[in-house]
Amino acid sequence: MAVKTVLVKLGGEVVEERLGEIVAELVALVGTGARVVVSHGGGPQVTALSQRLGLPTKMIAGRRVTDEATLLAVQLAIVGQVNVALQNALRAAGVRAVGLHGVVEAKRRAPKVLAGAGPDPIDLGLVGDPTGFDLPLLHDLLARGDVPVVACLGRAADGGVLNINADLVANQLARALAVDALVLVTSAPGVLRDVRDPASRIPRLGVAEGRALIAGGAAQGGMIAKLEESLAAVEAGVPAIYIVKDQIARALEEPGAVGTVLVP
Repeated sequence: MAVKTVLVKLGGEVVEERLGEIVAELVALVGTGARVVVSHGGGPQVTALSQRLGLPTKMIAGRRVTDEATLLAVQLAIVGQVNVALQNALRAAGVRAVGLHGVVEAKRRAPKVLAGAGPDPIDLGLVGDPTGFDLPLLHDLLARGDVPVVACLGRAADGGVLNINADLVANQLARALAVDALVLVTSAPGVLRDVRDPASRIPRLGVAEGRALIAGGAAQGGMIAKLEESLAAVEAGVPAIYIVKDQIARALEEPGAVGTVLVP
């Protein structure tokens, strides 16, 4: 495999529903000699915990509105549940995984217009944008053959915590690490022209066509944010981004054979 450094981002639904399957694929990827970084979200876990705590869940165009109570649920679910589950499963499979939080530096996001949410700026609350990463630590771990498992929480300059969209973390971290490929593992088989028809998968998607899908309404819910952040990352220099449900190694070896590969 020509790819040497791969960042694999896992959605919370993937960890919840297919942990064993995905861990096996990550083990196989590590076995090829690739340097692998894993990042993850935890949306379903946050929603489930919020329900148990009696907290309302408010989503706008696929993005979570985060108040102080919800931020606590975010921390408990993403770090205490998803990060621990991933690290333990990878270690049980023989991979030296290192669970990490606090390596993403962030600042609070100002209200902004969001695709799919109307013309007015939206304030998502305690939500941040990455401003940097602890790259020396990540490079040290990769040089040792470890697999960093990065949670999508941001560390503000004042020591506070900010919720960050996991796709945004993955895309910006991919740029900062200058990876050869970024793989976004989701519950969907790729980008679809019709969300009700898996056969409408788009094997290869350029930036202009991707933006047209968003503008035309074909992309819905969480896929809007995923595509927006990913297309920006491709424009900024990430060589290729793969949106897949499974078959990570095949997606990298045969771009477009499974899922969708985003290219400039």
